[in-house]
Amino acid sequence: MIKKLILCAALAFPIVFGADSGAQEARKKTSQNILIDAVSLYDNHDFKGAKKVLADLVKSCPDNDAAHYYLGLCNLFLYDGDGAVAELKKAVSLDSSNFWYRDRLAYAYQANGKEELTQNMYEQLLKDFPKKSELYYDLVNIYLKQSQYDKALSTLDSIETVFGKDEAVTTTRYDIYRYQNKPEKALKVLQDYNKDNSSPTVLSMLGDHEMSEYKDSAAMAYYDEALSLSRSYAPAILGKAEIYRIRHDYGEYFSLMHYFVNQESIDVSVKCKYLNALIQRGEPRFIQNFRPRLDSLMNECLEHHPDDSTALQTVGLYYYATARADEAKEYIRKNAEKNPESVSAAATYVQLLAYLKDWDGVVAQAEKAIVRFPKETGFYDSENLAYYNQKKYQEIISNCEKMIAQAPGDTSITLRCHSEIGDMYHELGNNKSAFKHYEKALEINPEYLPVLNNYAYYLSILKKNLKKAYKMSEKTVKKEPDNATYLDTFGWILHLQGRDLEAKPFFKHAMLYGGKDNADVLDHYAEVLYALKDYDLAKVYWSQAKAKNNGEIKDLDQRIKARLDAIKGK
Repeated sequence: MIKKLILCAALAFPIVFGADSGAQEARKKTSQNILIDAVSLYDNHDFKGAKKVLADLVKSCPDNDAAHYYLGLCNLFLYDGDGAVAELKKAVSLDSSNFWYRDRLAYAYQANGKEELTQNMYEQLLKDFPKKSELYYDLVNIYLKQSQYDKALSTLDSIETVFGKDEAVTTTRYDIYRYQNKPEKALKVLQDYNKDNSSPTVLSMLGDHEMSEYKDSAAMAYYDEALSLSRSYAPAILGKAEIYRIRHDYGEYFSLMHYFVNQESIDVSVKCKYLNALIQRGEPRFIQNFRPRLDSLMNECLEHHPDDSTALQTVGLYYYATARADEAKEYIRKNAEKNPESVSAAATYVQLLAYLKDWDGVVAQAEKAIVRFPKETGFYDSENLAYYNQKKYQEIISNCEKMIAQAPGDTSITLRCHSEIGDMYHELGNNKSAFKHYEKALEINPEYLPVLNNYAYYLSILKKNLKKAYKMSEKTVKKEPDNATYLDTFGWILHLQGRDLEAKPFFKHAMLYGGKDNADVLDHYAEVLYALKDYDLAKVYWSQAKAKNNGEIKDLDQRIKARLDAIKGK
């Protein structure tokens, strides 16, 4: 995409009133004053207030094009796309010569996803205002969005004809040829520009192109030339560093990296983006062998940006990735404390504590975050995870009730909360309350699979209302036929109904999709096989169930012994 600055604010323009009779003149002066008041409200971002004034004005003065224009802009900011289009179309019909009326109507079409109307409007604007360079760029972006590459190239030709060669045009043309899989033409575009112009951007792109062709010496020459024009041009530095890394010339690589992180003119976000990528994609052996040097890079970055949130987070996550939890925790904590208004900083700290299984810490930090960011329900979720691991199920219920109260109209939150409350009441042994909340969840979404599965399974445990359990569970396996949990529930209900032959294929399928990792599923399958008198295979799955059981199935050993004794007796 070609990049350009878009002026979102409407430009003021003179409103001319002609001579008229005294009464008409008075009305016009009155409407002019009302419009000025409305524009003042608009400029102060009181879009609702401005809209109310303008709506009354267009009723009394339907031919006031400026009033329709500003009413359309208010609708845009209030996310009323249809209203914006209607008012801006009216303004254009009253004065089709006004560039801004038509430009904002094109923008409204685009905001409403009406690409053809947007394209047509800009094409007409370009015919009428051929000297306005921003129109060319708008059209190029529209053509690229719709993969109309030939039209985009033609428009770029027009830009160069009217305004001369341009770096942005060159790089966009290069990208188009790359999209079209025309590497020779793409390279020629950069080379032609480079003959008559000096640009670190184009030189670095030439270096990248050569690197993609595995011509590292040619790439190095271009990167060096780019750096001769701008010593701190980050893409050239990083391109050159990548060549050293590929060549295993780590001395030169780290020397250049130290230069990179110490450059004040390079934005900290650029530094951190590279450092993050280096760790995420880096080979474990590379990170292990050069950890002291990587430590040094991280620390130097932080020395130059000691209070920057991105830098603190990058360094903290680096220490976590290199198995140094205490150091990671310290940097992430510092980031959260130094940036108390940052949701991201608080969330990262809470998430790190969860990874470290510091459940008390998760609760403490989530509580603080909830006070600062009451609308961010994710902190309740993190706190609930901690409470679940602490077996504090009543606290989870309380949190979910708070979330429902805070977002009564948000069905997604309400649905999820009723589901969780139901699960927690089951953990507390209160099935009556659990089923009550499952019913509330299913009133919101009768097809919500997690509730359908859990509700059905818990009914099956109680051996109650198996017909209802069957119907609910059947929905889950139809919608997710490869979900081992859902297959287990449905198979077990069939078993309880005495339909073991029907149950067996569901358990066999579950074994292919993760069932072998779950003691309950293995035990259930063994019970079905036992009922079918396939004793040898039942023994195999009971043996696997015992190996996977971590105390979840309390009577497993005793029950297996009883089954095996019964088999011997037979």
